Amino acid sequence: MKYTSYWHDTAPAFDAGHQGPVEGRFDVAVIGGGFTGLSAARRLARAGVSVALLEAEHVGAGGSGRNGGHLNNGMAHSYAAAKAHLGAERAHALYQAYDRSIDMIEDTIAEERIACDFRRSGKLKLASKPSHVASLRANCALIAREVDPEARWLEPDALRAEIGSRAFHGACLQPKSAMMHMGRYVSGLARATAEHGALIWENAPVTGRRKQDGLWRLDTPRGHLHAERIIAATGAYAGAVKGAPLKPFCRRIISVGSFIVATRPLTDAEVAASLPGNRTCVTSMNIGNYFRLSPDNRLIFGGRARFSASSDQRSDAKSGEILRAGMARIFPHLADIEIDYCWGGLVGMTKDRFPRAGELDGMIYGMGYSGHGAQMSTLVGASLADMAMGHPDANPLAGLDWPTVPGYSGRPWFLPLVGLWFSMKDRLS
Repeated sequence: MKYTSYWHDTAPAFDAGHQGPVEGRFDVAVIGGGFTGLSAARRLARAGVSVALLEAEHVGAGGSGRNGGHLNNGMAHSYAAAKAHLGAERAHALYQAYDRSIDMIEDTIAEERIACDFRRSGKLKLASKPSHVASLRANCALIAREVDPEARWLEPDALRAEIGSRAFHGACLQPKSAMMHMGRYVSGLARATAEHGALIWENAPVTGRRKQDGLWRLDTPRGHLHAERIIAATGAYAGAVKGAPLKPFCRRIISVGSFIVATRPLTDAEVAASLPGNRTCVTSMNIGNYFRLSPDNRLIFGGRARFSASSDQRSDAKSGEILRAGMARIFPHLADIEIDYCWGGLVGMTKDRFPRAGELDGMIYGMGYSGHGAQMSTLVGASLADMAMGHPDANPLAGLDWPTVPGYSGRPWFLPLVGLWFSMKDRLS
């Protein structure tokens, strides 16, 4: 078993990064080399803006390489709950922004000739309990009526053609949703960004940020640069560097571990018995699971296995065992299958689990995707670039207030309590 991301291990490495010292003066400096930062830098470079991107590790090292490979349209919340929280107009606009971002990903892949197995697979939101059916069916009908007429409810008999498991009691199918190979996309996006003229420095964590002679100075262990504007395209790792140059975000972003396993490639018979519909799947539990087939027919199975802010080989291994048990409950015939990959990492959560973008303490930012950033981050990155070029109306998340989390200073001491609360809700639902 490899304790590394399947997406990175099976994708070509990006090798066009700037190898020299970090130096120079730029119109815009982007902090973070994931989907958001690369999308912003690509758009800026294509517009003729001088742009530098600083990545603490390697491109895609954060959430962009530590996810289930889903591009699910709509939002993580139930649409009905989003309407109640945000109001009908904003909920409708946010739902459509997720759709636009998947369209933008598809267009970018075509424009830059990125081979990343993009496919409009459709998504199944699966009812894990009989008691979940009524609310899921009602939410599916509301989505179909107001924002996505293609969404439809599948009764258990119809669901048999989609998923071999008997663990579910119906599902909402959203055909617009997609999937892709995340590692190949992030590597291809980085290549394209560099080809358009952006300078990308990997292994260059930002250790300091201050104003100097009217410009922003960003310090790294490899040198420093100056820029007129800064785009902060990181979230879960904002407080990871000593000195916290991104400190304004640390009391707003909660870093939570997310964990995934990938099996050996399934045989044709195992695919037919597991996921004959070949869609992305999400369960309806609060501590739920998400899964799909990889391009080489592995079952990629993830979830919030443990409510923890740590991710290392030991914690990933513990989470992997929890995920294996969850996979066996859903797919008993795969209970003893070999696990080839087990990996984890941090995702940046907001208190209400809605993403945020705007300006704070001299930085344009986009983050807080709350485990659903793969589909939204490309659009947000492009919007941040537009904002840096003087177009504030480009922000699809404008106007969402983002207060600090009460009693939180950057260390999520309360995560085990949150896990117990959600576990209790799942038992009682």
